[in-house]
Amino acid sequence: MSKLALRNLFHDKVRLAVTLTGVVFALILMVIQFGLFLGFLETSGNVVEHSGIDLWITAPGIPHVNGGSPIPERRRYKAMAAEGVDLVKPYAFLFANWKLPSGAQEAVQVVGFDVDSRLGAPWDIAEGSIDDLRGADTVLIDEHYKKKLGVKGIGDTAEINGHRARVVGFTRGVLSFTTAPYVYASFKNSLDYVQLTEKDTIFFAVRVKPGFNRQQVKAAVQANVHGVDVYTNEEMLDKTRSYWVISTGAGVTTLMGAVLGLLVGMVVVAQTIYAATVDHLREYGTLKAMGANNAYLYRVILQQALLSALMGYVLAMGVSWFVVEGSKSGDAVILMPPAMIAAVFVLALVMCAGASILSIRKATRIDPAMVFRA
Repeated sequence: MSKLALRNLFHDKVRLAVTLTGVVFALILMVIQFGLFLGFLETSGNVVEHSGIDLWITAPGIPHVNGGSPIPERRRYKAMAAEGVDLVKPYAFLFANWKLPSGAQEAVQVVGFDVDSRLGAPWDIAEGSIDDLRGADTVLIDEHYKKKLGVKGIGDTAEINGHRARVVGFTRGVLSFTTAPYVYASFKNSLDYVQLTEKDTIFFAVRVKPGFNRQQVKAAVQANVHGVDVYTNEEMLDKTRSYWVISTGAGVTTLMGAVLGLLVGMVVVAQTIYAATVDHLREYGTLKAMGANNAYLYRVILQQALLSALMGYVLAMGVSWFVVEGSKSGDAVILMPPAMIAAVFVLALVMCAGASILSIRKATRIDPAMVFRA
């Protein structure tokens, strides 16, 4: 780092503060928007991603995993006859009403799964166990939603669609993209909560035998079972994420916010660096008159920009950490994985380096003779 770059940068403290404010604001906005986008991706499809299900058998034309429709349970036997199928279990997934102690109601999504096979079971248990769901009227909820659902601890009871529900444990990190928390129950118990008959289900969860190709087994199941759609777990995940994150506009909006942050940062940084360059045109002209080449001027201005990026990045990451931690107590989770932290650092460098281009053009076009003019 040249002394000239440091002196130019720190000579005007007010201008430096304005530059850093622009960089910090832009980076924080990018972190929040990209973090929200990643949070949307995670929560919109986490139940599918961690389900352990190989194939999903659904009613025709469902838009996403949260929009299933009842299908006859008898079709399960036709699915089991397909080559490569190891296990087929009914799987419930429907909205219901949870009655709070105050008498108010909250919408929840009841997930009913086969306790023995664990297909579609919650993936992180904070308290209790999945086996506790074998008892009558038992449910698991996520610890994040205790206050929302009026639950203090294990043993508390509530009502789901008028049927008793006793909390026997808590999951961790099983968050919902919608405002309706997930409530896990055995499939048998869930029939009461979602008001399904024993002859119906919402999905069939299929486990494929080891060594069989999922796409081939999918084709075999589709050929055996008419009037249904069959998806691999990856296809169901993509279908659900595409609907909630892209089709609803939530993901597009957050990405546009991130791009806006980048543009705002570039404009602010470009303006301040350009102004600093114009203020020092005679000094740059003196350098050229003394024999400094354009490469040296490039280096000085770029060093100023990159140092601004580094300082702004450190400040922005400090503020962003508090924002991310604070989001964990709300419904809109902001994620900041290591890969994104590295990506934001690269974006900060690119933003500030790109913003310095106008300044570089101005400095390198200086006529050294201007130094000797009155």
